[in-house]
Amino acid sequence: MRTLGIIGGLGPMATAYFLQLLIQMSDAKTDQEHMDTLIYSMPSIPDRTRYIIGESDKNPVPQMVYCGKKLKETGADIIAIPCITAHYFHEELEDKIGLPIINAIDETALCLEEEKINRVGIMATDGTIKSELFQKTLEKRGIEVILPDAENQKKVMHIIYNEVKAGKNVDMARFYQISDELSGKGAEAVLLACTELSLIKRDFCIKEGYLDVMEVLARKAVQCCNHLREEYHSLI
Repeated sequence: MRTLGIIGGLGPMATAYFLQLLIQMSDAKTDQEHMDTLIYSMPSIPDRTRYIIGESDKNPVPQMVYCGKKLKETGADIIAIPCITAHYFHEELEDKIGLPIINAIDETALCLEEEKINRVGIMATDGTIKSELFQKTLEKRGIEVILPDAENQKKVMHIIYNEVKAGKNVDMARFYQISDELSGKGAEAVLLACTELSLIKRDFCIKEGYLDVMEVLARKAVQCCNHLREEYHSLI
């Protein structure tokens, strides 16, 4: 099996949950049948969204490259980054680190095609939305993208930064207001396209029709480095 390297800490709880997903998804009956995993958790990496939208001049790339090179030096064969906004830097990171990095955006597009989803809503950070990470990839594949209106996008950011990242209770009424708007506009599924939003799917029994992008990333990581449990072949 190949060794998986994880650039973590973006944020810390999302990284911990990503490791849990890798364990849950692996078709392993003993400790020894689980994949070898190396994690470099660096929460001090500057905020990706603030840099992308021009609110900060602190570039997160050098520290992510540092983590990636350390993972490479200690035996990682392939890298996963459980932070969707960080995929804005995917090509640059892959080039500077010198290892393949799983692309959660491309894998999400493939997953939606498998499930025959033609219209999808997106809940993500301002950085992910404004950089059009998902829009460009999905629309090339003929998948229509539906975004929250300006007021609901502010609510998404509040949930991510002021509730989940801050370690506070999530206002689920606010969460459903956003996803209901997307469904009302014709979304056949809603992407939880931020790893903080993945923690909502973990902690609450939300209704069907959501695709957690961190689950997509974890599934691909297991497929690259181990054997996937049958029940995770479909994620919606």
